[in-house]
Parts: sequence; structure tokens; C-alpha cells
Amino acid sequence: MKKYIAISALSLVLMNCNKKPEPVQPVTTTDSTETPAEKVVDTLGAKTFCYLGVTGKDSVFVSLDDNLGTFSGKMAYKNSEKDSSKGELSGFKSGDTLKLTYEFASEGTTSKRDIFFIQKGNTLTEGIGNQKDENGIMRYADEKKISYKDGQKLESADCKTVANALK
Repeated sequence: MKKYIAISALSLVLMNCNKKPEPVQPVTTTDSTETPAEKVVDTLGAKTFCYLGVTGKDSVFVSLDDNLGTFSGKMAYKNSEKDSSKGELSGFKSGDTLKLTYEFASEGTTSKRDIFFIQKGNTLTEGIGNQKDENGIMRYADEKKISYKDGQKLESADCKTVANALK
């Protein structure tokens, strides 16, 4: 029995002698007040999109702020042979359709009307349809009968150019 204990003790000593020392890993600490090397991108703030449409000598300028599907902005029709208008846009996005209300001044009066656009890529196409007066706001008579085939097309544009036109 003493032989077994002696042999076991000797085996343990020999096994421990053959162990290789493990390198010590340096401890790294990060300071939570350090600024990250990557640029932080605000994905929750409003995004501004600008559009321009030209038909002959007439132009349409639109600047829209998209705040998670709720839209606000400005729009101006600059017409060469008839009255121009300038005003505010507000509304929301439903699928690929921007459903906006345009409150504008033209010919010395302030008016409101619905204006819908289909958004495809960098293009907005205005919806054309019969409108009816509902408490002083011109609304589409039937949203299912709005046609986008012949509506004015607005292309993505430089926001500085659009901002100058909206002044």
C-alpha cells in the first residue's frame, strides 16, 4: 500500500514539472467616456428630400422632411402664364403613396387641398383626380380613382437649389 502512495505522489510531482507556464494575458480596460472612432449616424431624426419638376416654363419645387413616415415640408408652383402658389405640406406615407395636404397662398387667398404622390425610387408622380370641398379643404372625391399616369413627375434635386426657390 505504501508503494502505491509513493508511486502516486511521484507521478503527481513529475506531471507538474512537465507543465508549461501559460503566458499572462494583459488586462484591457475601456473607458466609457472615450469617443468612438466610428461616426455616429442619427437614424431616428428627420431626413430631408428635395424634388423638382419642370414642364415647359412651369416649375414645381418640393422639400419634404420624413420623420419616421410623418411628412412636413414646403412646396411652390412657379408658373409662367398663370398664378403661382407657395405653401406648406403635411401628411403621411401609406405604402408607396405620400398622402399630403397642401396649405398655400395664391391670388391673395389661403387654401388647402389634398395632393398625393406615388414615390418610386428618386421620383414623385402627382396624382390626378376629381376633388370636392369638405369644410374648406379640397379632398379627392374617390382615392381609388386617382390616376398617376398623367401626373407631373418630380425628380430628386439638390436641396440648396430647392430651398432658394422656396424662399
